[in-house]
Formats: sequence, structure tokens, C-alpha cells
Amino acid sequence: MLSSSSTAVKNPPLKRRLCFLLKLVCFVSSVLIFCEFLIYYVVIFQCRWPDVKGEAHMGEKETSASVLKAIILADTHLLGEIKGHWLDKLRREWQMERSFQTALWLLQPDIVFILGDVFDEGKWSSPQAWADDVRRFRKMFRHSLVTELVVIVGNHDIGFHYEMTTYKVNRFEKVFNFTSGKLITRKGINFVLVNSVAMEGDGCAVCRTSEAKLVALSHKLNCSQQKPNHSNKRCSEVEKLPASEPILLQHYPLYRKSDAECTGEDSAPPEEKNIPFKEKYDVLSQEASQKLLWWFQPRLILSGHTHSACEVLHAGKIPEISVPSFSWRNRNNPSFIMGSITPTDFSLQKCFLPFESRVFTIYCAAGALLVILVLAHVQLLTPPFYFAQRLISKHKAV
Repeated sequence: MLSSSSTAVKNPPLKRRLCFLLKLVCFVSSVLIFCEFLIYYVVIFQCRWPDVKGEAHMGEKETSASVLKAIILADTHLLGEIKGHWLDKLRREWQMERSFQTALWLLQPDIVFILGDVFDEGKWSSPQAWADDVRRFRKMFRHSLVTELVVIVGNHDIGFHYEMTTYKVNRFEKVFNFTSGKLITRKGINFVLVNSVAMEGDGCAVCRTSEAKLVALSHKLNCSQQKPNHSNKRCSEVEKLPASEPILLQHYPLYRKSDAECTGEDSAPPEEKNIPFKEKYDVLSQEASQKLLWWFQPRLILSGHTHSACEVLHAGKIPEISVPSFSWRNRNNPSFIMGSITPTDFSLQKCFLPFESRVFTIYCAAGALLVILVLAHVQLLTPPFYFAQRLISKHKAV
């Protein structure tokens, strides 16, 4: 009788402990699932594709057939073996992978452009380190056959001009099928891919080849935009392209003095806005910028490199959008651009990703609450209800 009664006394506390432990596991799991998975769906679900002029008058089938839905992001900077700490890699790469995969699932873009600096150490990585970086990139930015991925080269992928070699350029081109001066046309829209690192203008081998391709492509595009009744012997044997003003995609921005005129919550911090940009390092030189504008007369320029957002007008009419970094490592509030593009028009909309500070705040709040619950359970912290009850009873006794 005594043994059975003692067992009955011991069982309830054991059950209460197991029940409390189960509640703690459920609480911690819920916080992890929300912060590492669900928050990306909650935030990106709020993003909507922008409307293009005249789209409202089109039918649903006509709209899907004529409007190209493009996502543009920049500066992923996958960490390498030299400067990359394993915890930093794990945290920031998981954030980019979840952001990218969630955006693909929710938004269903036709094409994705990454505007350079895919890797952080491509400029000096060994063949083995390069292969490892490429493997991780393909895992993070995997996509279905329905979505096309186009990657532009940046200075961290092949080095600044003085570090750039034919070997590094060929290595990048082999993996990403990228060549400077390459034209891709989708739904009648012309996109020109530029290796802005090779726009140094000093006549180096890579620079000469790159500029020659750009000049030839400029000639093709100019001939294609001429009216059919316009006779030009130079254009008689040129392959005709869609008569659509091109969109330039490159890593370096065109020349501007600084980010002083840039606005928005994801523009450069106030203390950095007035710092003058260095030509051929922060931005393209004035000469290279004028060449690209003169060769292509683009209707839009998309660039990266600065890690901050900016919108400027060149020649008073050509907009350039600098796309912020996609990684928490470079920004607390990373984002990407959503573009609805037709052969004659375009509309852009920014989509912010979860803020790193907000995720950190959720974890801190959850951790504090967890500590309070544990202390209250082991009676090291008196629950407020019982504490108030004791005060009332003592007051009555007096």
C-alpha cells in the first residue's frame, strides 16, 4: 500500500515536467519555423507585379504572352574559404536561399537577372574553392525549367581590372554562359549584357574584345530600329533584331559624382552619401559611360555594385536603377526589383526581404519569454498572480 501511494505521488510531478518540456519544445520549434521559413512567405507574399501602361486593356492571355516578368537582384557575395566564417556562411546563405526559393514559388517570374558579384572571392579563389562556390550557388539558386537565370559578371567574380585575367573571365563564362556584348531577346525585348569591369579603356586584351563585341551589337540594334523604307547599305546584310530599345544590364553603375541625390530607406547611409565616387572603381569612367549611352541609347539601365539603392537620369531621359544587395551581410534590409516589361514600356516595383534586425528581435523576445517560463516553472520566479495573491493575504492579516 505504501509503495503504490508513493508511486501515485511521484507520477503527477513527472507528468507535469514532461508536459512542460513538451510545451517548451513546441514553443521553440514554432519560433524557429516562423523565423527560418514562414517569415519569408509572409513578407514576399505582400509583393505584387507592377502594371504596365495599356496592360489593363489587354486580355489575360494577351497580357501573359506580351509582358515579361523579370526579377532583378545583385551582389549576393557568396563567401569563400579565405574570409568566410562557417557560421556567417550558414546564416547569410540560408537567408538568400529561402528568399530566392520563396520568391520563385510565390511570384513565378519568367526570368531572373543577377547583376554581378555572385561570389565574394572569385577574384582569387583556387580551382577547388571555385568549384565549391559554384556548387553552393547552384543549390541556393536552383530553379525550374520554366524560369531562366541570367548572371552578369562583377569585380568580385573576376577581380578589378588590374586583377582580371583571361583565365578568370573564361572560368566565369563557362559556368554562367556569359559573354560581354551578349544580347538576349525575350518576348521581343532586347537585353544587353555588359562586362563593366572590361570598360577600363586602356586597350587590354579583354577590354578590346569586349568593346568590339559591344560595337558590333550596337550596329545590329541601330540597323534593326531603322524604318523599313530607310535605305542604308551598311545595314543591308545585318541580321535584324526586334525593333525595341535595349535595356542595359551591368555590374558597375554609370558615372555619377556620389549618392548624394539618392533617396529611399535602402539608399546609402547619410554619412556615406556625400563621399565622392572614384571612377573605374565605384562607378564607370565618364568616357566609358558616354560610350555605352552613345552606342545603345538604352531605355533603362540596371546596375549593382554599391549595395544601396539609387535612381538617376542620364542625359535627362535615360533612367538607371542601382539595385541593392540581396544579402544580409551587406544590408539589414535587402531587396530585389520586380519588373513587368514589354517591347515598348516597363514598370518596376521593389520587393523587400525580411529585415535581419526584426528576425533578431523576434529571437530575443522569444528567448526572454522562454527564460521567464522556465524560472516560473522551477519556482525561482514567482508568477505575478501568486505574488499579488500573497500581498493581498498579508494585507488582510494585518
